[in-house]
Amino acid sequence: MQKFLARVREHGIRIGLGLAVLLLFLFHAANWLRLGLVDKLENLSYDERLVLTMPNTVEQRIVIVDIDEKSLTAEGRWPWGRNKLAALVEQLASEYKVALIGFDIVFAEPDVSSGLSVLETLGTTDFKDDATYHARLEAIRPRLDYDEVFARTLQKYPVVLGYYFNFSGTLNQPAAIIGALPAPTFVKGAFAGKNIAFRHADGYGANLEKLQRHSLGAGHFNPFPDSDGVIRRVPMLIEHDGAYYGSLALEMARLALGAKEITPRFEQPLFGARGYPGLEWLVVGHSAVPVDRNVQTLVPYRGHRGSFPYISATDVLHDKVPKEVLNGAIILVGTTAPGLLDLRTTPVDEVYPGVEVHANLISGILSGHMKQLPAYTLGAEVLLLLLFGVVMAVLAPLFSPLAATVLAAGLILGYIGLNLLVWTVGDFVLPLASGVLMLVGMFVLNMSYGYFIETRGKRQITGLFGHYVPPELVDEMAKRPEVYSLEAESREMTVLFSDVRGFTTISEGLNPKELSALMHEFLTPMTRVIHERRGTIDKYMGDAIMAFWGAPVLDHAHALHAVQAGLDMLARVNELNKSFVTKGWPEIKIGIGINTGPMSVGNMGSEFRVAYTVLGDAVNLGSRLEGLTKGYQIPLLVSESTKEAVPEYAYREVDRVRVKGKDKPITIYEPLGLKEDLDTKWKDEMKLYREALRLYRSQEWETAEMNFLNLQRNSRAPALYRIYVERVTSYRRTPPPSNWDGVYTHGQK
Repeated sequence: MQKFLARVREHGIRIGLGLAVLLLFLFHAANWLRLGLVDKLENLSYDERLVLTMPNTVEQRIVIVDIDEKSLTAEGRWPWGRNKLAALVEQLASEYKVALIGFDIVFAEPDVSSGLSVLETLGTTDFKDDATYHARLEAIRPRLDYDEVFARTLQKYPVVLGYYFNFSGTLNQPAAIIGALPAPTFVKGAFAGKNIAFRHADGYGANLEKLQRHSLGAGHFNPFPDSDGVIRRVPMLIEHDGAYYGSLALEMARLALGAKEITPRFEQPLFGARGYPGLEWLVVGHSAVPVDRNVQTLVPYRGHRGSFPYISATDVLHDKVPKEVLNGAIILVGTTAPGLLDLRTTPVDEVYPGVEVHANLISGILSGHMKQLPAYTLGAEVLLLLLFGVVMAVLAPLFSPLAATVLAAGLILGYIGLNLLVWTVGDFVLPLASGVLMLVGMFVLNMSYGYFIETRGKRQITGLFGHYVPPELVDEMAKRPEVYSLEAESREMTVLFSDVRGFTTISEGLNPKELSALMHEFLTPMTRVIHERRGTIDKYMGDAIMAFWGAPVLDHAHALHAVQAGLDMLARVNELNKSFVTKGWPEIKIGIGINTGPMSVGNMGSEFRVAYTVLGDAVNLGSRLEGLTKGYQIPLLVSESTKEAVPEYAYREVDRVRVKGKDKPITIYEPLGLKEDLDTKWKDEMKLYREALRLYRSQEWETAEMNFLNLQRNSRAPALYRIYVERVTSYRRTPPPSNWDGVYTHGQK
């Protein structure tokens, strides 16, 4: 024992560091200090466990009647008239004998598509004194009041409507309140004295009062995505104005199970913790729905998209569905049409119909197979972290590297195995990533202890190039530091210039602090993109960026990496603009020019200041290309040399031009993406465009103009064709010489 204690004292610092890691993760588990990385990995580990263990079977009891593209094509664009929806309900209930119908749709506004309001207006103006007109109008009114037609149909059959709650109100601007709510699942005071973290809504978008009154019930469809935008759980109850309202899935499951009411069940956790809120279940008939501290339940996904039968709504309307498919089924009416915006991101698919989320919940409630994430899992996580963490922190420093590795592997596998056992046998969800990451962190810290000083070569390389190249390339260069220097040399390289469009206007609309914050949030991800594609940052010029590929580290794919970086930068700007808008900042648009060619690279400057940079005609051309992006309204232009160096990409030829300072014409191109990913529409458009260019350069103006006009009407990127139409118009008035080579001369930089 004394020997053991002596070794503990000998390795006290390493044991202390391990215990510090344990303490950090305990703080995270207790919600005193949230670690974003752990939360992200926790979500990923949950998704992996779910995907690995989901049954991947099709649930036949629940059928989705889909307002899909086929239905929109056959029946007309959305929204449909309520008379058509009434016909859909009538067909499902009377012809197909379904058990229950639920709408993942809200009917918050009156339907005026029949023209009844116009006829009523005419009755008070043009036909005010026409008794025959008024008599006829009263006779046809019941057929033209589509809301009344729909309401009468709802009254006849078991139909559950959907609605949503708003959570965006403020003291000065309350959230909107639209339509009529159903009777609450639990009245005010039902949970008095209970410390339960309900979601509190301050507004709602519900159905018309007459529709709500005639329906069998209603439930909200408010999924709450996690921080990464993935829907893993749905609130079963939401509080509004002191009352508690059930979800669409909960209400439909209640009716399907024939339960008159939903009963909350309060239980004590394992070992009985005092002050525990205790709401663990919502009992629905013979089934019990587990809820977490926010009264949410995990969605029991059965499998990937299509885990439930999908029937096109138009096929139901026209009686094209076999009766046995729908007989006695629970129906969810929803949409998968992309334009109707009911597609979600879930653990099983990135694009997943929202209506199928509700179907999974109903299926899980009916079968009683749902994962539990009660509030007291926090205590279980803390106990497991303490048990495994103390063993790792104390024993790993005492063992040899091999034995410590075996110990860490055994503890990690044991932690994962115990977690999976609880997941599969007990349907409990215990955090996994925190324990595994803690053990890995302790192991890495233990193995790397004492190695705080980097090698001399790496320090040297970092000192020379650390400000220019990403850390990954510094590490690569450190392996052979003698190869790299700052002396100037000539190389075949690729240069990239980018600039913010209208930056002067943007800067005038922001104060200095806001402008500095905007530039930081813009330049940081742009730099990260360039670094990820192995680029070297040359300099920032206000809002502009200059970067190059091929030095100091030799890169045979420098042109490819530059094109990839340019496309990635455009995609990243689109993402940034979403956050800029929420902050009240203007959206940013950038132009990018890329050129490949021989350049001089190395330390350039004077005795007062030097910089590692590139010079040469090829560099100047890259800058000119960036300037041309504004005139052509194309965000990314590359030269012919870059295009030839990256043949795996498809390009749109933009123009043959002479840029300022150059007598020799060049051809400029717009990268469209990888050839293998180019869709048929782009391929067809490029074929037509090449023919239009041929006609244009042959001075066949009328035919060229017609082709460019057709391209302009049908293209997803028509700006370029508009420019050619304007040029053709100008050339028809003032034709170029007969020996014109098709080159357009630009007089500005």
